[in-house]
Amino acid sequence: MAKPEEAKLLDELVSASLYKRNQGRLSRQLTFAALAIIAITGAYILSRGPLSVYRQPVRVGIPAAIALVAIWLSFRLVNYPRFAEFLISVEGEMAKVSWPSRQELTRATSVVIGSMVFLTVVLYAFDSFWAWLLVRLGFVLL
Repeated sequence: MAKPEEAKLLDELVSASLYKRNQGRLSRQLTFAALAIIAITGAYILSRGPLSVYRQPVRVGIPAAIALVAIWLSFRLVNYPRFAEFLISVEGEMAKVSWPSRQELTRATSVVIGSMVFLTVVLYAFDSFWAWLLVRLGFVLL
């Protein structure tokens, strides 16, 4: 007999096992690190913001508890089979990407920045021209 979905989720939340520990390792570690940094930052902001008027046990204890729970949930999330399979697939697809060389990246970046500077100058010139013309024709008063 199959377990209900809630029982599976509860089993997964309290488990400490790693799902396919050697697959998708980098993407799972980086995802966990990002989620942990978000949790720790949120707890720090909570302790310095809304809880700053309370005594130290409350100001430190509540954010620490929230951070620990969030870090545990992050760990369980990256080992949850459906999400872990997604991250494994992401890492597999990233391995197929052909990354540009440093020279190609530098060249492409300079083209983008040059195009943005050129468009900025052109749009400024158009804006200045139309502002000047509309003031001369009396449609805009300065």
